[in-house]
Amino acid sequence: MKEGATRLYATTTLGERVTNYAESVSLELPQHIRDYHARIFKERDDSNYMISTFESQALIFLARTIGAKRILEIGVYVGYSAMAWRHAVGPQGKVTGLEYDEEYAQAAEKIWKENGYDNIEVHVGDAAETLPKLANVSEPYDIIFIDANKTGYPGYLKQILAMSQPGAKNRLLRAGGIIAADNTLRRGLVADSSTDNPWRPADFDTAWEGKAVTAVREYNKATADDARLETLLVPLWDGLNLARLVD
Repeated sequence: MKEGATRLYATTTLGERVTNYAESVSLELPQHIRDYHARIFKERDDSNYMISTFESQALIFLARTIGAKRILEIGVYVGYSAMAWRHAVGPQGKVTGLEYDEEYAQAAEKIWKENGYDNIEVHVGDAAETLPKLANVSEPYDIIFIDANKTGYPGYLKQILAMSQPGAKNRLLRAGGIIAADNTLRRGLVADSSTDNPWRPADFDTAWEGKAVTAVREYNKATADDARLETLLVPLWDGLNLARLVD
C-alpha cells in the first residue's frame, strides 16, 4: 500500500502523526527516491501498487541488518521499490526484478537509467515461468521480495523453497536469507473477512478480492507451518510477512 499509516491508534489522525514521526526519525531516504514516490502517487491512478516511503525505510534497514547484497524482487511495478533496494545494497550490489507488465518494466528501466543505476535488471514475463530460469545463478540471493499478483503467492513460495534446497550447488535463496511478502493482511481481511470488517466489499465472496485473500491466507499458513522457515507477520503497511530460511 502507498499510505504509510497503519490504524493501530484510536484515531486515523493520531495514527498518521505517529507514523510521520516514526518516519522522520528513521534512516534517511535519498531525495530523488522520495521525489519519484511523490510523482507516482500524484500522476498514476494505479499508485496503490507502490509501497510507502516508510516501508521502504524498513526494508532498507532489514537489508543492511543482514548484510544483503543481492535482492530478487517479484513484482517491480514502475521501479520505485527496486530503487530503494538498490540504495540498500549500494553500487556493488545487485537487484533483479521480475515484472509481468511490459509497460511497467519500461517505465522502471527509464527511471533507473535517469538515475544512473546500472546494477538493476528486470525480466519481463510471468514470474512463475521466469523463476526456473534463475536456477543457475552464480550466487544466491539474500532477500526475495514478493509484491505481485496475490493469487500467485503460494506458488512463488513453493518455487523458491524448491530452488533453495540445503546443500544444492546452485540455490535461489541462501541459508539465512529472507523472503519478504507484502500485503499479507489486505486491510485486515486475511485475519477477519466477516461483516465486522468495514473493508469487506459487498461482493467479497465472488470478486477477485476474495480469491486474493484466500491465496494470502494459504501463503501465511505455509510460511508458518514449514519447518525450514521462521516467520514474523508484521501488522504494518497492510501486512509484511518476513520468513527466514533456516537452512
